[in-house]
Amino acid sequence: MAELSAEDAKLVTLARATRARISAREGAAVRDLDGRTYAAASVELPSLRLSAIQVCVAMAVASGSGGLQAVVLLADEAGWSEDDAAAVTEFGGSDVVVHRGDARGTVHVTHPAAE
Repeated sequence: MAELSAEDAKLVTLARATRARISAREGAAVRDLDGRTYAAASVELPSLRLSAIQVCVAMAVASGSGGLQAVVLLADEAGWSEDDAAAVTEFGGSDVVVHRGDARGTVHVTHPAAE
């Protein structure tokens, strides 16, 4: 796999730190079209369950972002559900770059959001 750009490596660092801070199942970070970053962990409350990707997309939308450039998802499991793919493609488009990796921050898969 190709080496990550410095900007994408920053997303990995943010996702890893956010996940570790609360020992969440997932950590994610996104970069919007203006270069702003948003990082989040999965939310698992009795009344609210959101993936880390869903939280990041919601934060970007609520901040007035116009779309996404890149996404990082770090998880113990495979992660990247159909709901995650839908949130990213609806907001950012099918060509947004997605990097998926493990909890240690090692990226194993890179693909467009539509895959």
